[in-house]
Amino acid sequence: MKELLITTETGRLDQVLGAAFPEYSRSSIKKMLLAGDILVNQAQQKPRYLVKAGDQVSLQEPAPKVLDLVPQNIPLDIVYEDDDVLVVNKPAGMVVHPAPGHPDQTLVNALLYHCPLSQINGTLRPGIVHRIDRDTSGLLMVAKNDQAHRSLAQQLKDKTTSRYYLALVHGVIQEDHGTIDAPLARSPKDRKKQAVVADGRHAVTHFTVLRRYQQYSLIKCQLETGRTHQIRVHLKYIGHPVAGDPVYGPKKTLVGPGQFLHAAELGFTHPVSGKRLTFTAPLPDYFEKTLADLDKESTNL
Repeated sequence: MKELLITTETGRLDQVLGAAFPEYSRSSIKKMLLAGDILVNQAQQKPRYLVKAGDQVSLQEPAPKVLDLVPQNIPLDIVYEDDDVLVVNKPAGMVVHPAPGHPDQTLVNALLYHCPLSQINGTLRPGIVHRIDRDTSGLLMVAKNDQAHRSLAQQLKDKTTSRYYLALVHGVIQEDHGTIDAPLARSPKDRKKQAVVADGRHAVTHFTVLRRYQQYSLIKCQLETGRTHQIRVHLKYIGHPVAGDPVYGPKKTLVGPGQFLHAAELGFTHPVSGKRLTFTAPLPDYFEKTLADLDKESTNL
């Protein structure tokens, strides 16, 4: 049983719980609320309930379910591994965990074949502490046990992890550095997309321009928050969508197996040893080739 005392008015119940218990996904929290596993002042409430100072929230953790996923012998590019954590370099095109339309051949299926995983996130997302999009390549940290999962999730909540991405974007960005601070939520026009929405969740992305081409810029992005599609939506918002992005980019764009977005660096504190670990992953071959082609016509502004 987990307890949470609300000391100030902080908004919707599901959003407050998501911030307080980052080890649970938003959909998991909603299911627990609807099932009565989460009570406010010993009474069941809907996800949109507005919490107020003095509210006492109790969360009864559901019993772990037996995993029904099929382990699959899919090659993994493992950057680091020990008894508690694993860091993997995911290729573009691979879905992280099963979802409607993607029941198998995911990173989770491959990981289950390779090693045991934490079960905090339920039957479909064992071991997964954070995600990157299917068509984004790069580094992910994976928890092998519940203790490691809780530690890594808390680090994400406390913003003590470091995550850097390389992105090739449309247009020539004039500023050398910038910060995009714009709240994100589901698009009111298209529920399958995310968008900058006034009452959305706080989201901040920092960027540095590494190289300028005639019609594109190569930038390094640092996540301060980790919202769904955050980098892609933020860069579209400032008029520089990620090249190759089939959802948020223009129709006329560079061709690749996905958007030109790569999780290049990942840092966190080891949940057992306390040692600070930092890992890097080189750009995929298709990304490197595209940059080499652009280099030939670069104005090097």
